Amino acid sequence: MAGCLSEADFVMVEEGFSTRDLLEQLTLGASQATTEEVAAFFVADLGAVVRKHFCFLKCLPRVRPFYAVKCNNSPGVLKVLAELGLGFSCASKAEMELVQHIGVPASKIIYGNPCKQIAHIKYAAKHGVRLLSFDNEMELAKVVKSHPSAKMILCIATDDSHSRSRLSLKFGVSLKSCRQLLEDAKRNHVEVVGVSFHIGSGCPDPQAYAQSIADARLVFEMGAELGHRMHILDLGGGFPGVEGVKVRFEEISSVISSALDLYFPEGCGVDILAKLGRYYVTSAFTLAVSIIAKKEVLLEQPGREEENGSAPKTILYRLGEGEYGIFNSVLFDNTCPTPILQKKPSTEQPLYSSSLWGPVIDGCDCIAEGLWLPQLHVGDWLVFENMGAYTVGMGSLLGGAQTCRITYAMSRVAWEALRGQLLPAEQDEDAEGTCRPLSCGWEITDTLCMGPVFTPASIM
Repeated sequence: MAGCLSEADFVMVEEGFSTRDLLEQLTLGASQATTEEVAAFFVADLGAVVRKHFCFLKCLPRVRPFYAVKCNNSPGVLKVLAELGLGFSCASKAEMELVQHIGVPASKIIYGNPCKQIAHIKYAAKHGVRLLSFDNEMELAKVVKSHPSAKMILCIATDDSHSRSRLSLKFGVSLKSCRQLLEDAKRNHVEVVGVSFHIGSGCPDPQAYAQSIADARLVFEMGAELGHRMHILDLGGGFPGVEGVKVRFEEISSVISSALDLYFPEGCGVDILAKLGRYYVTSAFTLAVSIIAKKEVLLEQPGREEENGSAPKTILYRLGEGEYGIFNSVLFDNTCPTPILQKKPSTEQPLYSSSLWGPVIDGCDCIAEGLWLPQLHVGDWLVFENMGAYTVGMGSLLGGAQTCRITYAMSRVAWEALRGQLLPAEQDEDAEGTCRPLSCGWEITDTLCMGPVFTPASIM
């Protein structure tokens, strides 16, 4: 959808200018600020989002991507994805309002929450959002009363027992109960047009997609027997957003493609969708957080001394954000965020047992333990990569805390590719990992890596 994103929405950078370069500029500005204290901010590489999209189209050409707004609702992300022509999966009235505000038509919106407030259903009806999800009789009854012209997608349960984040404990109907729901819908003159599922996040077995696609085929056949004209299959999400995970996106897409060829072959008249969140945004966002306090605790270990002769100690660093805000992945995904030091230490500096804590006065607000770090100071900055999913808008519970600011950036080559919808050239695999420029791999032509020719927008 052309016109959603303009050059005024981001900082234009030249190829070869790295995320670290931009972070150094911004942390220096934040440290020198006198009018407002900045404890944390994001740098978002929108070119990485564009690159993920082209990768998705290449690996799953039959699947139409929808973006799960709940994952990251920042304006830059929504605008670039709208520019790429994605649909949007919304879980609430607020999310529908948000995407419609930037010009997304109702025909590209799915109200994908199987548990909906009546007021939100009425909003969808009033504003032309006709595609809704359901998985039980009560949801069907609410829609019948408040949005009788809706077209419904039946959400089925999956075997997500091995997934890190399991959704079928809460959402989805079992196969044995599908026929009853389809009969109820037919009796109430509700059109069921498709089937959806979600295998959960962090699933280590891509065959879970194949099994769910096979189950969906059975539900399609049930629907056809009852007179429902089903033509939508929604694969849900669960796709990894970073490299180095146990199951790569390319492996998952290969399994999905084979299953689709078997159960929903090309030309069968079924529109294949997927709702992606983490996949698009996780690796695009880098977080910088400042140390706001520190505390040294002596370890009671008689007879043991550090190399410099002092008693052993551990250092507790308190950051401007914690697990009740941006670092909620510690609670929900059982992760241990690993910081990158903004100032590279010398090899001679001793390392100390260290832990990172959030600002909330709560003994559970621990971000990471068991770290070995050099001596750091209040005002120093720590950098965390892959922070784009379920972080934006999750400000700390500490009173008065504000939402972290975001500096968006995109390389000129990525911007031209977005505007022209060009497919990027293949990247030499041997060169992978040799540098970390913004939108690395977007050398569509043999361009030279030029120095930065811009002044970063201030975050103050």
